[in-house]
Amino acid sequence: MLNRRNALKVAAAGGAAALFPWDRLTGAGSQAVASSLATAEAAPIVPFAHAMPLPKNLKPTSFTATSDLYEIRMQEAQVEIVKGLMSKVRTYDGTFPGPTIRATQGREVVVRQINELQVNTAVHLHGAHVLSEHDGLPLDTIVPGGERTYRYPNNQPAASLWYHDHAHHLEAENVFMGLHGLYLLTDHNERTLPLPSGPYDVPLVIRDARVEADGTLLYTRPSDCPHMLVNGKERPYLQVAARKYRFRVYNACANRYVKLRFADGIEFTQIGTDGGFLETPVQQSELLMLGGERADIVVDFSRYKVGDSVVLENPGAQSIERPEVMRFDIVRTAPDYSFVPGRLTTYPPQPTPTVERDFEIRTFPAMTINGQSYDPNRVDITAKLGTTEVWTVRNVEAPAAPGKPDFHLWHSFHTHLTYFRVLERNGKPAGTRDLGLKDTVTLGPGDTVKIAMTWGPYTGQYLYHCHQLGHSSGGQMGRIDIVA
Repeated sequence: MLNRRNALKVAAAGGAAALFPWDRLTGAGSQAVASSLATAEAAPIVPFAHAMPLPKNLKPTSFTATSDLYEIRMQEAQVEIVKGLMSKVRTYDGTFPGPTIRATQGREVVVRQINELQVNTAVHLHGAHVLSEHDGLPLDTIVPGGERTYRYPNNQPAASLWYHDHAHHLEAENVFMGLHGLYLLTDHNERTLPLPSGPYDVPLVIRDARVEADGTLLYTRPSDCPHMLVNGKERPYLQVAARKYRFRVYNACANRYVKLRFADGIEFTQIGTDGGFLETPVQQSELLMLGGERADIVVDFSRYKVGDSVVLENPGAQSIERPEVMRFDIVRTAPDYSFVPGRLTTYPPQPTPTVERDFEIRTFPAMTINGQSYDPNRVDITAKLGTTEVWTVRNVEAPAAPGKPDFHLWHSFHTHLTYFRVLERNGKPAGTRDLGLKDTVTLGPGDTVKIAMTWGPYTGQYLYHCHQLGHSSGGQMGRIDIVA
């Protein structure tokens, strides 16, 4: 088990690649090894054995005139991920995933995080605009037995955020082992929209895992993780009514991308992304998501009759894996007065950029951005508060051989503090997969994207990094200081 001292020793001795489960194998042999691992030692896969649970809502411990106060204890727990097996996980407050915090624009949330684990932790509220000292920087760790209080002002529009570990060299393992939970921020605009709500507004936290035959949750390379979890259960089912549902879809994988589509090819309506609502809804039939990305969609099950079922599948699965993610069972009718309006929100005009920067992301032979691995004491970029910049980000990895996916060739570029807009992908204007306000953008092998952001609303030290968390754990991360 890695703590910060041991992690730094490992880094010095073996390089960044030793810090997380590398998939170094290539060629036909890698498929044979992966196939052996995925079938011989892993727990059997029995799709749709679990009813899909909903993450519990966390209740404040107290209130003030301006703030809601919460307390969370990070602790180990035994949970049933695969039917009939108990697995030891790292949790926020004993649940897997962690409990959901529901916040309101303009009202502060204060969270006291107490570390009862045996590893260092740091809590990052992904997608939130917060002061640097509350951002969960990699060395702002909570040691075992320690605690830290985080303050979230919530001075931003409604969005589906999430909180997860960000401790230096440990974030990938800690998130894989369970340290992630939802943070749903609402505002007046969202409350006035006639979207599905209440029990028809459902989060889907999707991630991979490897559960051994004895129940052990094993942190290993993504190509050896055959179990696909939704809200902490292996390939569950959800009973729904024949009406519209809103699903907040999260890719909480530490190290892999997923493609999501319904097995019968039906379209759904995307209404939001990382930074909240799209200006206008778009029709989609498939989502491609890397770690950290969110998609807000509306699915109309009234096209089915009671007794029907439809499977959500992952066509991005390896050939040795099952493609099912979960199943929806239509079990009843229900009245439905919800609808998706033609306009959901309005963005302010994009300011004129005054700074341009270029970035190259590499995993081989070392995990770097612009040839450098993360050094918390080195300032990679200094940006002025309020300045609008355009970044050109290149994934210089070559595509894998056909039929031999390598998840480490993909990158998921993430900025802290502010959202960005994707201007171009591979020299063409951004399409429907890149619409909206983003804090994470997918780059397949060889992809180039141009993104534009305005730095603020705070000054201080922040991060940009690959959200394939094994990559950021290994050094694919940079420091940006925002100055007045």
